[in-house]
Amino acid sequence: RLPVPKLEDTITRYLNAQKPLLNDDQFRKTEELAHAFEKGIGRELHEQLVAQDNQNKHTSYITGPWFDMYLKAREPVVLNFNAFLSFNPDPKPEYNDQLIRATNMTVSAIRFMKTFRAGYLEPEVFHLNPEKSDTEIFKKIIRFVPSSISWFGAYMVNAYPLDMSQYFRLFNSTRVPKLNKDELYTDEKAKHLLVLRNGNFYVFDVIDRDGNMLKPSEIQAHLKYILSDNSPAPAFPLGYLSSENRDTWALLRKNLLENGNEEALQKVDSAMFCLSLDDFPIKDFVHVSHTMLHGDAANRWYDKSFNLIITKDGTAGINFEHSWGDGVAVLRFQNEVFKDSTNTPAISPQSQPASVDSSRAVQKLDFKLNDALKAGITKAKEKFDASVESLSLNMIQFKEGGRELLKQKKVSPDAVAQLAFQMAFLHQYDQTVATYESCSTAAFKHGRTETIRPATVHTKKCSEAFVKDLSKNSTEELQKLIVECSKYHGRLTKEAAMGQGFDRHLFSLRYLAVSKGLPLPDFYQDQAYARLNHNIISTSTLVSPAVQLGGFGPVVADGLGVGYQVHDDWIGCNVSSYPARNGKEFLQCVHKSLEDIFNVLKGKKIGS
Repeated sequence: RLPVPKLEDTITRYLNAQKPLLNDDQFRKTEELAHAFEKGIGRELHEQLVAQDNQNKHTSYITGPWFDMYLKAREPVVLNFNAFLSFNPDPKPEYNDQLIRATNMTVSAIRFMKTFRAGYLEPEVFHLNPEKSDTEIFKKIIRFVPSSISWFGAYMVNAYPLDMSQYFRLFNSTRVPKLNKDELYTDEKAKHLLVLRNGNFYVFDVIDRDGNMLKPSEIQAHLKYILSDNSPAPAFPLGYLSSENRDTWALLRKNLLENGNEEALQKVDSAMFCLSLDDFPIKDFVHVSHTMLHGDAANRWYDKSFNLIITKDGTAGINFEHSWGDGVAVLRFQNEVFKDSTNTPAISPQSQPASVDSSRAVQKLDFKLNDALKAGITKAKEKFDASVESLSLNMIQFKEGGRELLKQKKVSPDAVAQLAFQMAFLHQYDQTVATYESCSTAAFKHGRTETIRPATVHTKKCSEAFVKDLSKNSTEELQKLIVECSKYHGRLTKEAAMGQGFDRHLFSLRYLAVSKGLPLPDFYQDQAYARLNHNIISTSTLVSPAVQLGGFGPVVADGLGVGYQVHDDWIGCNVSSYPARNGKEFLQCVHKSLEDIFNVLKGKKIGS
């Protein structure tokens, strides 16, 4: 179970995170408020939280508040919450044809779903020592150990089973807009796929009456039929509605239902997933990011648990709604679909589609729209276009080293990437600001995420040495500062992964106070608390053989959304920003910072 940290530990960790962001007077005030909270109302709330947690052993203390946080948010899900992961191309170029890849990935996705629902999907396990635990013999032995103690057997060899409770929401699921708080809807009985092309909605069954998957050649035939349908794009594309403010969308949805669209909407909501087929090829990595992060809202349904997007040239990606689950569940699905569709593709470039009557099997959904709905779609399109217009996406590839060299120098690759972001921001804006790094707590029952706070007194000291006082420090002194950052970052990462961060704990105590109707404690009204939670640099990382890049929008108007990957011999980084920040310049500073760090680690003296 996810532990509730000790209150005194949380306060200490909180103050450590505040220290680099505040001057001495501000820090003293924040420290006083924190200690008063710890001795007073905070203690009472903490005891209530622990008691509540002990009464709800079937789940974790963060589950309720976290779902609420997502589902009560009224901002549009696109750009604010939905993230994307793009697939690497199929290593066999001729398989990157749109129809072939769409068929193969759809088949692999259905196979994943059937394997999962039948209880045959291999458990997700984090192996700290893969030589010992990620072996056939260990799997054979552990299979016969009763599940009540098998996790303990895994711990003995440093293997940590991860929570998979989110996986069931991958399929047949949608976030339904409701006034004040949305709902998650899942219908596991539905057998059809939703396909969007050119703003038109199509559905066809991919599972037959006996629960078996349709033949791949039939799926291919139906997708070919959709790709060759030359119906015009709708004048009022419904997809835009899923990009609206949630309350606005809830009211428009009510109108849709009352206007005779209940059956069509039911098909959309219950579909296995949404396959979005785009009619254009990809130009470059920045174009990939724009396409997968938002694309054209006419050809997306952002409320589905995920959209599998495939462009004209077979570039593929996933855009996923974030309330139901986190990156780990989506990444597992993506890894399996990539592996299965490339190693054992269901169809080949030589395969012929089945001779079936697709015009009967494929249903094109028609929506009845009154004037209010048409006006709603027009307004949604205007708002969506304006948001996208103001968004910048930029990326760099740093090719002078990566994980291997950093491991050789005994520093944490993640710590170095995060240090580079701190140095870059200091260089660009001359300040240290609230920074967020997401860390999975899936090692615990119903764990979600915890925050690592990468802006520390160590990164601040090190960044200032590099950016402001370069001539005053020898290469050895700079190396020492990097090592200190790395050690401390490693400790923060380990604490977060073990459920020993401070963010979720403080979040839950605040949630408890509000839900009990108590006045908000002074601690939470401190400007420094608000500033720490206004995450200007929001970051997330994952590396996988299936993933080309991943990203998300800035979480605040004056923020940067930083998706990054540290590969063996290079580092990739893409950044989203609005006009308040210059993401392109930030990345140039990141590149320069990485160069400086790598040169220092190699023992080279760097010029100012």
